[in-house]
Amino acid sequence: MSGEQAIDVRDLNKHFGDKHVVRNVSLQVRRGEIFGFLGPNGSGKTTTIRMMCGLLTPDSGSGTCLGFDILRESSQIKRQVGYMTQRFSYWDDLTIRENLDFVARMYGMKHRRKRVEATLEELGLTERANQLTGALSGGWKQRLALAACMLHQPKVLLLDEPTAGVDPSARRDFWEELHRLSARGISVLVSTHYMDEAERCHKLAYIAYGELLARGTAQEVTAAQGLSTWMVHGEALGALSEALRGRSGVDQTVLFGATLHVSGKDGAALERTLREATAGTDCRLERTDTGLEDVFIHLMNHAVDRTGFRK
Repeated sequence: MSGEQAIDVRDLNKHFGDKHVVRNVSLQVRRGEIFGFLGPNGSGKTTTIRMMCGLLTPDSGSGTCLGFDILRESSQIKRQVGYMTQRFSYWDDLTIRENLDFVARMYGMKHRRKRVEATLEELGLTERANQLTGALSGGWKQRLALAACMLHQPKVLLLDEPTAGVDPSARRDFWEELHRLSARGISVLVSTHYMDEAERCHKLAYIAYGELLARGTAQEVTAAQGLSTWMVHGEALGALSEALRGRSGVDQTVLFGATLHVSGKDGAALERTLREATAGTDCRLERTDTGLEDVFIHLMNHAVDRTGFRK
């Protein structure tokens, strides 16, 4: 990836009425970088992404996207941005090729037929080009939506929870495609709730209630929280989870299938509490690396809602 900044924004703020939904967000995204946005529903992720790319005007703050000022030159930015919304919005009774051709015609694209065929090839859709869209699986509909975003050869992609409701195999294929686009120098801003997807991003931002709580690589975000984590194996883990809450060293307890993750910032106190709580039981303790999901649950639990409104 190039070190060139594709996006550089500072102190972005946005209100909807009297609700302050994005607060003083500053971020940089490099050319060819996949930048993931995580946070609870209504946290301001989509609002932030749209402001970063000139699709929504901030109340205050400044910045550039692709060298253009996000306040004064948003029209130039929009021509170079592809936006894939969470909801599939193409026509079921048209084929893949017809859908793409319709989109190209709506935008008055020059040499549209040539561009449609090239996009079909680039996104691996050529063999299905004459298939009715309504007969496609969720994964293929998702690929069509991405193809429509790529018709005008954007330099930045905005993807709003693009894999929601898509099976794991299709999600993996989609992310392979995103990394191919990244290798071509396209910057990708993507919101997701899936931790395995977050780990595939080059950089992450965690936003809760409009505030940027963490940013960096997955490793940097995890390390910055300073959490120690243990896995507990055994029976009656739900009851143990309840019993541990509020005890010395225990900041959070989270059930993961047949194991209980217990995390805290005071590693020594956490270990003492765990050993006392499990003494004489069949529970087995195992120290483990703190994962992204542990970190984001921790961040969410400690975030303060000062907006009074979610967007």
